[in-house]
Amino acid sequence: MIANPIPWPDGARCAVAMTWDMDADSAFNWYNQTTADNLVAALSWVRYDPLIAIPRLVENFARLGLQQTFFVPGWVIEKYPAQIDLLLNNGHEIGLHGYLHERSNEISEEDERYWFYRGLEAYKKHVGKTPRGWRAPSFAFSKHSLGHLLDTGIEYDSSLMGDDIPYALRDGSSGGSLLEFPVDWTLDDFPHYAHNRDLGYRMPISSPQRAHEVFRSEFDAAWEYGALWITVWHPALSGRLARFKAILELLDYMRAKGDVWFARLDQICDHVQKLMAEGHWTPRCETLPLYQSPLPEFSKD
Repeated sequence: MIANPIPWPDGARCAVAMTWDMDADSAFNWYNQTTADNLVAALSWVRYDPLIAIPRLVENFARLGLQQTFFVPGWVIEKYPAQIDLLLNNGHEIGLHGYLHERSNEISEEDERYWFYRGLEAYKKHVGKTPRGWRAPSFAFSKHSLGHLLDTGIEYDSSLMGDDIPYALRDGSSGGSLLEFPVDWTLDDFPHYAHNRDLGYRMPISSPQRAHEVFRSEFDAAWEYGALWITVWHPALSGRLARFKAILELLDYMRAKGDVWFARLDQICDHVQKLMAEGHWTPRCETLPLYQSPLPEFSKD
């Protein structure tokens, strides 16, 4: 089923990376710039993320001996430094996730550059180094995003949805490349759980059992065919009691099945780079941009 299977460490059947987007109240402010302070119930909803969910996640993952990747906007790093330190001190990876969860493909190239570098500086100021990985807020990767990542030495992205295993992105202008660790909406908790009238989210709320029917079926297929299984979960959603309990049960299921490599995305990056350097595996490569819009076929000349 997978045309270019990747060998996982120690003969594992698949790789599992439970990643979390720790947005807190960043996107809340981006989309409600003049009214955020008056949306008090919605503000409490998003602040559940750093104040309640993050300590819960850290405590339980420490008990299980698991380390995760958390993508965090620069503004959140500035506003919740204690939570960032808690994650770092427990061995979790912090990736960059914009500055105020801005959607890069909905703003100008100049504005994208401004917010990207503001987020990067916030990250470097607190963490003390350049992040190895980035995820575009809301997966809003623009035709300029790859250039910013390459210019700053970021080694991988996890925003796109073009494969079941890692692949490479090459910049058509510079020729530079980095690794892409693909995601998919099926493993994002937002379509299952996000409902908040103040913020315009009106999805039907799934039970944890229904959501995890989807998550588990995707894991079973990844395990059978050797894929990379990456979640995109949000502490304000999946960090709540019943939903996080279901995650712990899913972890028990995965561990019982066996032959699973649980890893942070930076560890997966190390593994893939080592395979490539030793000539044991070569990723499929896509060159961006794929084309310029509008397509020439639209011309009637």
